[in-house]
Amino acid sequence: MDKLDFINKELDRLKEAGLLINIRTVEGPQGAWITVDGKKALNLSSNNYLGLANDLQSKTASHNAIDTFGVGPAAVRTIAGTTTLHKILEQKLAQFKGAESTISFQSGFCANLAVIPAIVGKEDVVFSDELNHASIIDGCRLAKTRVIRYKHCNPEDLQEKIQVEKDIERKLIITDGVFSMEGDIAPLPEIVEIAEKYNAITMVDDAHGEGVLGRGGRGIVDHFNLHGKVDIEVGTMSKAFGVVGGYIAGTKQLTDYLVQKGRPFLFSSAVTAADVSACIAVVDTLNKSDCLVRKLWSNTGFFQERMKQLGYNLGITKTPITPVMIGDAKMAKEFSQKLFEEGIFAQSIGYPTVPAGKARVRVMLSATHSEKDLTWAIDHFERIGNSFNILERRFEA
Repeated sequence: MDKLDFINKELDRLKEAGLLINIRTVEGPQGAWITVDGKKALNLSSNNYLGLANDLQSKTASHNAIDTFGVGPAAVRTIAGTTTLHKILEQKLAQFKGAESTISFQSGFCANLAVIPAIVGKEDVVFSDELNHASIIDGCRLAKTRVIRYKHCNPEDLQEKIQVEKDIERKLIITDGVFSMEGDIAPLPEIVEIAEKYNAITMVDDAHGEGVLGRGGRGIVDHFNLHGKVDIEVGTMSKAFGVVGGYIAGTKQLTDYLVQKGRPFLFSSAVTAADVSACIAVVDTLNKSDCLVRKLWSNTGFFQERMKQLGYNLGITKTPITPVMIGDAKMAKEFSQKLFEEGIFAQSIGYPTVPAGKARVRVMLSATHSEKDLTWAIDHFERIGNSFNILERRFEA
């Protein structure tokens, strides 16, 4: 028997269950309309919330950085990979976030892998929302710490579980800021209150809140006016910023510590000058104006209200993340394929990313979309929804 035969069996199982991931290829820059697998389509799948992935200022900054610093850092940050650009970005991010200090990483995923094992270990306990991102789950696994999952966005359940562990010396509460599959927002004020009561460290992964929530996109801590109340803020520059990279905001004590203990910082090459320079340009853009953030929310309100009027169940979203609930994974995949055939790129999401029976087509809205684009998309959703009898049966999330 082939020792790798289990791979084919698992691939066959995923295909039969309608869970095999089909990776489509984008040909060209991100925008409202893109070319995917040779077909022009309205882009409703990208995390490019503010339309900055193809921003002229960011591209110019990247070109200039390549001319000055070259294409690669050729070292980790602690040896020869830290440039003046990295220091400028971290200073500007700290000012933007209203934090004392920031430290940047190769991605938001790397930021979580850096900070969690540096903060907690075998003798400690992490309280984690049951729907937290995979990078948080993997960070906890690397830390080899005990993890207690609390019910999604349920402060009462968190309170009950932390009460049982109140005598543990080091306790860390971790939550996503905005949940990527549901689109809802963590009850951060209540979480902070519980943390203060039980002397727990607080951490929020604001990947989908950066550029979306708060004044001019400053994130969930700003949204709830909790500056100085959250110990660790993890952010990404790979979504609303339209570039790539991650960072952690907090006290200088925290970032100094992570320079010494954050393994992705210590053992993986620095982010390229081109990317860092583009991120600097984005921070400057957001500091100047909140017009892109306002446009994003205007599009969100327009699209979601019209979809609800049609009879679609959009779950519990409170953000531009718009889960169009289908239920069955195979049907969701077929629904997504039908959308694509008609010129709409919106991917289906099924188990294990979301619970079995809760498959959906996840629509990601952007400031790049015009009202005409969204009206056109809504018309197609109405016709396709009727053909699948989805609007008649009103699937409940």
